[in-house]
Amino acid sequence: MMFLAVLIGVSGVFIPHARGKTEWSQAVEPRRWTFPRDYGAHPEYRTEWWYFTGNLVDDLGFQYGYQLTFFRQGIRKKVGSAGNPWSIRDIYFAHFTITDVKEGCFKVAERISRAGPGLAGALMETMKVWIFDWSATMEGPVIFLEAKKGEMELTLKLIPRKPLVFHGENGLSKKGAREGQASYYTSFTDLETQGFLKTHKGGALTAVKGTSWFDHEFGSNQLNQNQEGWDWFSLHLADGKDLMIYLIRRKDGSTEAESSGTLVEPGKISHHLDLRDISVTVLGRWKSPRSGGNYPSRWRIRVLSFGIDLYIEPVVADQELNMEEPTGIIYWEGAVRGKGTSEGRNVICDGYVELTGYSRSLGGIF
Repeated sequence: MMFLAVLIGVSGVFIPHARGKTEWSQAVEPRRWTFPRDYGAHPEYRTEWWYFTGNLVDDLGFQYGYQLTFFRQGIRKKVGSAGNPWSIRDIYFAHFTITDVKEGCFKVAERISRAGPGLAGALMETMKVWIFDWSATMEGPVIFLEAKKGEMELTLKLIPRKPLVFHGENGLSKKGAREGQASYYTSFTDLETQGFLKTHKGGALTAVKGTSWFDHEFGSNQLNQNQEGWDWFSLHLADGKDLMIYLIRRKDGSTEAESSGTLVEPGKISHHLDLRDISVTVLGRWKSPRSGGNYPSRWRIRVLSFGIDLYIEPVVADQELNMEEPTGIIYWEGAVRGKGTSEGRNVICDGYVELTGYSRSLGGIF
């Protein structure tokens, strides 16, 4: 999951948030999916992202986390001059992070661009999204990721080990009670991953392998004024289960009733989880010295109907992306690990957590 800024500045041009929500298509009913077309872009919807996270190890057993996310934000449905490549219809931006557990450090980079003459874009026919030399490309069932900036570099090959998961009702993931307050949401929750990364200046590329998670989501109207942000969890359990939990926080301190989750079993069967199936208890907090955001930092997660009881924590406390310039985005997105029980058996787990709205409310923005 992710969010987009209210105001975006590109190449010195000040661009207001997209107006006229009704001009964009709305996620209101289950979708008739077609692949590989639906891995591609859906420009009739205002907001879309292709989101990758992963937990990796090198040949010495040292652990890393990564995030590479591409966003498309519609500014207007029709460009002012169709023949002008600099006319702005969509803004594209991307976030790239690497967490080095041994060094206890977190590194982040951001890119942003209009489409222009090939600078950024996303195909409609299949998954191919890019900003300059950062890209995510699908060839058959395999996804290739590339990103490089300064001391950071990543080249990965991702192969699905489980079928595509449709969250909510056949991919319609509700975020509130209003009509259209939803998105279309699919995932590859278990991607065998191998490739190379670099974490520091002058360092060599390090061979890594592990497991990644891919989310693709698009819609036009999600959070309302009474909602503050969300907590999102993606976890890989050692017994082969994958768990996604999405909790929307309201400004009065309650949790939105439409919050939900998905449990994917080793047998490739997925189960929708209602809010009543999920229990998440915050056990600790971390306060950002930059934004002042007071983030949850340890959790107990229970899914009683499936016998899951986990304690998880960040591998590094400070995994906050503070993008006040140019996009104004601040959130915590980081690698986590944990242990507990699943159906009465001891398990370990790893994954990623995203925490939004803790430094400033997102209500009505997204």
